[in-house]
Amino acid sequence: MTRSRPRRSPRGGFTLIEVLLVLAILVIIASLAVMAYGPARRKAKIDAAKSQIGAFGSAIDLYNLTLDQYPAALEDLRTSGNLADPSKWDGPYLDKEIPLDPWSQEYRYVTPGNRNPDSYDLWSVGPDGVDNTDDDIWSK
Repeated sequence: MTRSRPRRSPRGGFTLIEVLLVLAILVIIASLAVMAYGPARRKAKIDAAKSQIGAFGSAIDLYNLTLDQYPAALEDLRTSGNLADPSKWDGPYLDKEIPLDPWSQEYRYVTPGNRNPDSYDLWSVGPDGVDNTDDDIWSK
């Protein structure tokens, strides 16, 4: 009589090495996605600040065309309170409240400007939140 060996059933499931390998691959993919997200988010915030500054600039220029002077402050685009002759007022020149920049800082506005002595300077302090650095975002 010949003895037959019992057959082993194939193993089900994964080994610990296989699970760890899949986890390592997933971590690498996730870290690549996060690294790509950071610069895209930074660029989106810079573009948003430029867009808002452009909208403010248009409102400031319209204010100047109407009243033949630049507003003393950005808030003057919404109210006629600081005018010597409020009858010239044809505003508000901005429909909504003046928002903070994408980094939760106030936009800076000076008239006459240091960069533009014949008009105004309008800028955001940019991502670092510090004024007069290379990452400031200017209107003109």
